[in-house]
Amino acid sequence: MNCRRNTIFGAALCAAAVASAPSAAFAQSSFRNYRCADGAQFIVGFFQYDSRAHLQLDGKALTLPKRVTLSGSRYQAKGVTLRITKAGVTTLKHARRPTTTCEQQT
Repeated sequence: MNCRRNTIFGAALCAAAVASAPSAAFAQSSFRNYRCADGAQFIVGFFQYDSRAHLQLDGKALTLPKRVTLSGSRYQAKGVTLRITKAGVTTLKHARRPTTTCEQQT
């Protein structure tokens, strides 16, 4: 955000915009918990104006860019691949482990 802070009004307007941004982003987000067949668990967050997947996996936060795929969605970076098919099947590959199927927890 580019704010003009050289005036009191500009600084106040910028502060108000920054303070309201997290609540607006949170209202436009989706978080899902998954448990995989190999015992792995992760949380993934999707935000309305961000095509990336934001994972919490093995105690680390990862941001996976969306990659081109013919069916469903694929997110990949740093040796981690998350696939979600149009049928809703989710798979995860990470840390030199084989690909595993994951189920969304309620």
